[in-house]
Amino acid sequence: MPSEALPDAGSSVRPADLRQAGAWLVRHGLADARPTPLLAVRLAARRRARLADHIMLAALMLAAALAQAYDRLATSAYGGFEPHSQTPLLVLTALVVALLLVRSLLDQWVRRVDRRAGAALSRRAAHPLQPGWRAMLGRPYAAFTVATFAGAMALAASALTVPDSTVRYAAFILLVGLLGVAVGVALQLRDLLTRPVVAEDEVSLTADVIMRIEDARELTAPTVPWALPVVLLFGTAFGWWNAAALILALLGFVASHMIHARTPSIVTMARQAMSAR
Repeated sequence: MPSEALPDAGSSVRPADLRQAGAWLVRHGLADARPTPLLAVRLAARRRARLADHIMLAALMLAAALAQAYDRLATSAYGGFEPHSQTPLLVLTALVVALLLVRSLLDQWVRRVDRRAGAALSRRAAHPLQPGWRAMLGRPYAAFTVATFAGAMALAASALTVPDSTVRYAAFILLVGLLGVAVGVALQLRDLLTRPVVAEDEVSLTADVIMRIEDARELTAPTVPWALPVVLLFGTAFGWWNAAALILALLGFVASHMIHARTPSIVTMARQAMSAR
């Protein structure tokens, strides 16, 4: 990867970002390449966007738990006398929409960082590469993601059939949260698929593909579909539902580790994608 500094960004790249870029190259089998401002700027933007994404997911789970707690305090479940209110659901829905908007703005910001970095390159690598979903994620990870969300949605839908209104209300909250996360994942995957490739040589092209695969795997981590049903309904719903929630999480954990063990590494997938161009 050429070591020329980016005219508009190289001088402002933090030494810590360059060090982390070097560690990233070593971790992904590119130890012979030198960390450049191009790579450091792009990786720093992704780290910050990923941190913001984790904070937003935590905020969503906290908001869902607070919506359920508010409903329980206001109804007879904990000594109150008010009927179930739609206000917590509406507030949670508004929060989900706001978080999706913020996530979209973050994606646009990462795109702008890439665009500025690409515009500063002395030359652009000539290549037809634009990785598709199979190259970025692969069938096993894609099927696992769909199955995980489908299982969590089925759990939420099954809780809607019980006679206990408190459980049904919690199931509605769960559905709102799961739908919000699923839409966010779909939008981010679409952004990854359409994001322009930024590269000036073979090494930076490899790094670009690795970043995409890394982002896709991080994006489809099943944290919320596993955790949210347990947070909202475990111990409140019927025994069979609690058992089903635990089985879903356990099977998902085992399947995740099996897929990770049997699927080629990120670097291998990146090189396969490049060899197919």
